[in-house]
Amino acid sequence: MRVLHFYKTYKPDSMGGVEELINQLCSGSARHGITSEVLSVSQNTTTVDHGDHLHHRAKLDVEIASSAFSTAAFKRFASLANQADLIHYHFPWPFADIVHFATRVRKPSIVTYHSDIVRQKVLLQFYRPLMNRFLASVDKIVATSPNYLATSPVLQRFRDKVEVIPIGLDPASYAAPAKERLQYWQERTDSEKFFLFVGNLRYYKGLHVLLNAMPGTDFRVVIVGAGPVEAALRQQTQRLGLERVDFVGPVDDDDKIALLTLSRALVFPSHLRSEAFGISLLEGALFGKPMISTEIGTGTSYVNVDGTTGLVVPPSDPGALRDAMQRLWDDDALAARLGRNARARFDAKFTAETMVDLYVDLYKRLIERRPSK
Repeated sequence: MRVLHFYKTYKPDSMGGVEELINQLCSGSARHGITSEVLSVSQNTTTVDHGDHLHHRAKLDVEIASSAFSTAAFKRFASLANQADLIHYHFPWPFADIVHFATRVRKPSIVTYHSDIVRQKVLLQFYRPLMNRFLASVDKIVATSPNYLATSPVLQRFRDKVEVIPIGLDPASYAAPAKERLQYWQERTDSEKFFLFVGNLRYYKGLHVLLNAMPGTDFRVVIVGAGPVEAALRQQTQRLGLERVDFVGPVDDDDKIALLTLSRALVFPSHLRSEAFGISLLEGALFGKPMISTEIGTGTSYVNVDGTTGLVVPPSDPGALRDAMQRLWDDDALAARLGRNARARFDAKFTAETMVDLYVDLYKRLIERRPSK
């Protein structure tokens, strides 16, 4: 079986949550004898060999409202799709809808629905007819959590063709941290405990709320990642006089694992439902860390169950966030109990093996039901 994934970005050009899910699917399904290829658009057009799957890149022409467009992608997609048994789209990316219809490829197809379109509300009014036609045309839509399915008007419209497959991670891909990296971060943080945030620094991550929660506290926070709101966050940190916030930028896997190992808890203040799941929450659970997140009606509250694996607070509420952080900062027993529960829930629901098995089963059912033409 051959599967083609189509999404606007992929490793090594971008290292976000969707890219990690695609990577886990490609690597995991290879162990089931499935050949996976990925097509994205990029300024770099060379093909990348990831060992167990290939990443093809069509020349990026322009980006409009965060959506990448490429004239070269039409021909490249048609060629790769004709060799595939199944097409796996990743939503939202309006350009993919256009390519899907323009190339007229008739293969079994699924869409993993990562997020509603939240920010571009005006453009959504123009895009909605195409979006609805696209989602109606594919064979299956996958939601990443029952929470998102229940709260998304778009998914409810197509409820009869939606299946829920939570995102999973492979614990074996997180090697034990080197002693020198642990020592380095212990010395750099200069603290016995700290809260950790990992992710792209984007408008919906709620980091401005986190910073507003910190004045007058003893918390240390380490922020891993880069993104378009970084400069504004640094300015806010200076304006508030916060001396225990450390922006460390993007880090490699060894350093991320060291920080996860050393951290007190994961803090994840995303305040808009553009945050559909939160893979860094999964990483926190994998490392047995308690989590703090907000209730935005998405998969974040499926990963982090209030009072069981961590604490869930209202979005955009610095006071509530500060109170939750204070509880985990002060109460060693509570932090340890929630962390143990987080790891247990990860093992039960969020391993890559479970996710891949469910996707492979779905692939096989679709191909058996509707053979490619």
